[in-house]
Amino acid sequence: MTQNKYDIVVFGASSFVGEILCQYLSKNREEPALRWAIAGRSASKLEAVKAKLNKTDLDIIIADAADEEALRTLCAQTSVVTTTVGPYALYGESLVKICAETGTDYCDLTGEVQWISKMVARYDATAKASGARIVNCCGFDSIPSDLGVYYTQQQSKELFGENCDTVSMRVKAAKGGLSGGTFASLINVMKEASNDPTLRKEMADPYSLCVDETTKTRQINTGLAQFDSISGNWTTPFIMAAINTRVVQRSNSLLKESYAKPFLYDEAMMVGKGFSGRLRAGAIGGGLAAFMLTASLNPGRWLLSRVLPSPGEGPSPQEQESGHYDILFFGKTPSGKKLQCRVTGDRDPGYGSTAKMLGQASICLARDINKTEIAGGLLTPASCFGNTLIERLKAYSGLTFSLVK
Repeated sequence: MTQNKYDIVVFGASSFVGEILCQYLSKNREEPALRWAIAGRSASKLEAVKAKLNKTDLDIIIADAADEEALRTLCAQTSVVTTTVGPYALYGESLVKICAETGTDYCDLTGEVQWISKMVARYDATAKASGARIVNCCGFDSIPSDLGVYYTQQQSKELFGENCDTVSMRVKAAKGGLSGGTFASLINVMKEASNDPTLRKEMADPYSLCVDETTKTRQINTGLAQFDSISGNWTTPFIMAAINTRVVQRSNSLLKESYAKPFLYDEAMMVGKGFSGRLRAGAIGGGLAAFMLTASLNPGRWLLSRVLPSPGEGPSPQEQESGHYDILFFGKTPSGKKLQCRVTGDRDPGYGSTAKMLGQASICLARDINKTEIAGGLLTPASCFGNTLIERLKAYSGLTFSLVK
């Protein structure tokens, strides 16, 4: 079999997170022979990225997200395409289509459930036939959640001889900003949902990405500011839960050995104890509700587009380096045994840490996961990478996975 020219091509290298990813790959020392290139539609912007990296030998590929012929030429040269071009619902389908048809592996950062659902329906069978591993959600949404649950289940099996049928994720701490691209994706999701009642119903279904009806059960409601007996804190809804919970449930339905059928999984954000915690929970919950209401209305989306960061804008390097997150997983087995696991990251979740997670997921797909081990299809981080990526993240990305008790 002829070897591809590149291991990885970063598509959208001049985007905010694309540049951070390229900086990370350019400083990569554990894979000295990694062959990678950058791609996008603007030659001048890509040349600027190349100049910032001071890599004179870095190849540039010109391709537009809507140009299938150019995308096909791109895919013919690489083992993995890693794309940061969003909102994916607007710009992502053609690349998924070409990767699925050509057997090219793929990683992205989407958090758009409605788009993933469409891609599964349209291209999962094609990807299975060609051997393409299409792996969505390879950033903060949803690697810490998806692999955190996977790790918790492994620890439960080792300690108790059985998996957990209930896992609750609680964000203990998180510091970091959001970029204009993230806000653009979120606002586009709200725009699509506001015009489509069927889509709103699908997005409210925690099993919307599952392939197995036997996994379904009534999930725990964490949609309000409330006291949480699991963590002993007041909690508020976690804004990423709408995507993370769907990805975790899809993993449960895809894995050869599922966690449990049915499987309960929920996410929330811890905001403190006592009266002060209650006040914070009410304030944060109210603010989040107001934002979502504003984003669901045409005038509100117009207003948000004027005041929020534009695509290409985001946290400074200093803000990325000073960011962090600390996430807890509370598991319970069918026999009532309990355990607690923890995932932490040493950069801001949305960008500094996300770029490292996406970079290692791409390398893992190119170097570690043989197509005979993991077959093609539209996959999740846990169902594709499992322990292999956990070990990479611990070694090279500043993440920790640990058993607390």
